[in-house]
Amino acid sequence: MTGEILTGLVMLVVMLGAIFIGIQISFTLLFLALTFGYFALGKVVFDLAYFQTIGLMKEEVLAAVPLFIFMGYLTEQAGLMERLFSALRMMLAPVRGSLYIVVIVTSAIFAMATGIVGAAVTVLGIMAAPIMIKSGYDEKLSAGAITAGGTLGILIPPSVMLIVMGPVLGVSVAELYAAAFGPGFLLASIYVTYLVTRSFINPKLGPPVPKEERVTDVVAILREVLIGVLPLFLLIGSTLGSILLGIATPTEAAAIGALGAMILAVCYGRASYGALKQACISAMTTSSMVLLLAVTSNIFGAVFSRMGTATWITEALVTMPVPPLVMLGFVVLLIFLLGWPFEWPAIILVFLPIFYPVVEALRPSVSQSLGIAPDMFMVWFGALVAVTLQTAYLSPPVAMSAYYLKQVVKDWSLGTIYKGMFQFMILQCIVIGMVMFVPAIATSFPEYLRTEQSAVQTEEVDDSLNRLEEDPNKVMQEHADEEDKGGDALEKDELKAKK
Repeated sequence: MTGEILTGLVMLVVMLGAIFIGIQISFTLLFLALTFGYFALGKVVFDLAYFQTIGLMKEEVLAAVPLFIFMGYLTEQAGLMERLFSALRMMLAPVRGSLYIVVIVTSAIFAMATGIVGAAVTVLGIMAAPIMIKSGYDEKLSAGAITAGGTLGILIPPSVMLIVMGPVLGVSVAELYAAAFGPGFLLASIYVTYLVTRSFINPKLGPPVPKEERVTDVVAILREVLIGVLPLFLLIGSTLGSILLGIATPTEAAAIGALGAMILAVCYGRASYGALKQACISAMTTSSMVLLLAVTSNIFGAVFSRMGTATWITEALVTMPVPPLVMLGFVVLLIFLLGWPFEWPAIILVFLPIFYPVVEALRPSVSQSLGIAPDMFMVWFGALVAVTLQTAYLSPPVAMSAYYLKQVVKDWSLGTIYKGMFQFMILQCIVIGMVMFVPAIATSFPEYLRTEQSAVQTEEVDDSLNRLEEDPNKVMQEHADEEDKGGDALEKDELKAKK
C-alpha cells in the first residue's frame, strides 16, 4: 500500500467521522478533498477541483433538478393532493381500510407529479391523520401508511434522486425512470395488500368511513374525480410520457411540467404572489443543497480516485473468495445500512461512486447468473439502489419522514410512528429481494421501450430506402433543396454579421 492510498483511506475515515458528528456534508467534503489532496498530490489538486466543477456544470440533465423540484412545490401549492385525496376518499368510503388505500394510492399518483417526500408526508399528515383518528384507525398502521406512502416520491418518477443517479451510474435518466416504475408500483401494491389484509382480519384496525360522513351523490363524486384526478393525470402524461417516449429530454419535460403546474394553480384559484414566492424559495433551497453536494462530492471522488484508493478498495473487494452475487448482495447491504444515518443525496453522490467500480467489475458474472442483458445491468442496479434507499426515510435515527409527520400530528408520539414505520421497512426489504432476484421487475419496461424505439427507427430507415428506390431523383432533389436553404440562411447570417 502506497502513501497516497493510505492518505485516501484516512481521508475517507475522517469524512465519515465528521458527518456522523453532524458537520455539514458539502463543506466537509470540499475541505477534506483540498486538504488531503494537497498533502498527497500537491498543487494539482486545485486544477483537479476546477475541471471537475466545470465538467459537472456541463451536465445538462442536472438542470432538471430545480425544475422538477419547483414543479413539485407548485403542485403542492395548487392543492392537487387535497383534491385527489378527497376524490378517492369519496369513491372508497364503504370499504374496510379505505383510508389506508386512499393514502397509498394518493401517494403513488402524487409521486408521479412531485418527488418531494417532505411535502407529501406533511400534506398527507394534515389531511389523513385527523380523519383516521376520528374514524378509530390504528395509530401505528396509520402512521406507517402515511410515512411509507409519502416516501414513494423518491422512487416513482419523476424522482429527483433518479436524475442525480443517472450521471453517477452513466445511464440514461429516461431508462432509470422506466426501470423504477415496476418496483415503485409493486411496492405500493404490497403496501395496499398488507393494509387491506390486516383490516379484513381485524376490522377494528381500519373500519369503513361512517355512513353519515359518506357522499352518496354520484354526480358529486364524478365531478370531484374529474376535477381532482384528470388534470393531475394530464400533467403527469405531459412530463413522464414525453420522457419515456423520447419526445423530450428530462430537462425539457421538467420545464413543461413546471409550466403545467403553474397553469393548474391559476385554474384552481390557488396562484398568489405569496404561494409563488414560497415555491421559489423552497425550490431554490432544496436545489442548492443537492447541487452543491453534487459539486463537492464530485471533487472529493476525483481526488479519492487520483490517490488510487478507489482502485485499491475495488481490487480488495473483487478478489475476496466469495461468489459475485454474494459480493453484490454485500454492496446492497452496505447501501441499506448507510441509509440509516444518511439521506439519499450523500449516499448517491459520495458512496455510490466508491461502490461503482466494484459493481462494474461484477457486471459480467452477475448478468450471466441473473439473466440480465449486459447493457441493462446498470439500469437494473440503479432501480435496486433506488428501492434500497427508500429505507433512508423510514430508518432511525434520521428517518426524516417521522419528524415530518410528528410536526403536523401532535397526537402521535415518535415511538408510535417508529413502530408503524418498522412494519413497512420489512415490506421494503421483501421488495429489495424480489427486485434483486427477479430482475425483470425493473428491466421489462425499459427493454420494451428500447424495442419500440428501435422499431420506429427501423421503420423510418425502411421508409427512406423505399422512397429512394421508387424515385431516387426526387429524393436527391429534396436533399439538394434542403442544402440550398441551409446555404442561403448561412449567407444571410453572414451578411447580418458584417452589417
